[in-house]
Amino acid sequence: APLRHGTLPLGEQRPQILRPVKMFYRRFPRSVSEYSYRARQYRSVAAASRATRAASTGDSETHFGFRQVPREEKESLVGGVFSRVASSYDLMNDLMSFGLHRYWKREFVSMLRPQQGIHHLDVAGGTGDIALAIRAFAEIGAKRGRSAQKNRIVVCDINANMLEEGKKRPESAPSPHTDMEWLQGNAEQIPFDDNSFDSYTVAFGIRNVTNIDKALAEAHRVLRPGGRFLCLEFSKVDNPLLSTLYDVYSFNVIPVMGQVRQVLASSFCRNTEGMIHL
Repeated sequence: APLRHGTLPLGEQRPQILRPVKMFYRRFPRSVSEYSYRARQYRSVAAASRATRAASTGDSETHFGFRQVPREEKESLVGGVFSRVASSYDLMNDLMSFGLHRYWKREFVSMLRPQQGIHHLDVAGGTGDIALAIRAFAEIGAKRGRSAQKNRIVVCDINANMLEEGKKRPESAPSPHTDMEWLQGNAEQIPFDDNSFDSYTVAFGIRNVTNIDKALAEAHRVLRPGGRFLCLEFSKVDNPLLSTLYDVYSFNVIPVMGQVRQVLASSFCRNTEGMIHL
């Protein structure tokens, strides 16, 4: 028979030693359920609000986290968030993901398998962790004397502060094997000719684009025939238990991290909301 809230299927004769377990079992699910219910309620209200606003405004608004904003304002709102967190962005990624984001990005780059001589565009590249990993991967052949071709790797991001932080990283020092460019630009209006790149990546950035279809069309335009497009992004958690734990973490732990680092908690909540929205 299925478990009822606050009960354990241990029979009528229960050892006294299990009493603390029973007490913990009664309390813990109640608090987790409360958090999960609150998160589900937040999602459903936000979804209903988006649907109502979309019906009344047509295509004039888009999502920014859990709220709708005019399309022309989203770019500046996203820019404001990343300008505030640029100096601590990499550290906060480590804290919020417990370092897992580094593993995800390594796997992402290994799927691309960049070769020496690659012409690559990393959009929403931020502080350059994906682009620099691609450079390191591609330069392996050059360092072993397999190829004399130079790589061309462009980090494109709409936020100048994030790019400046990337340029300060030790691994971004000039390399004789790669021409590295740091470009402030919009994913919807990439300032390059058609068929300019062998590959295009966007990691944890597509959700911040106002017109995703337009950004994808631009990616297709600048890629050469046979070029590769790779997108790394958050998804929804299907497992009910993991989904509940994820809600508790997203709505209660991440904002506190933002406050501890003396950064506006709403900035990190906004990033979390964007993850959940997708």
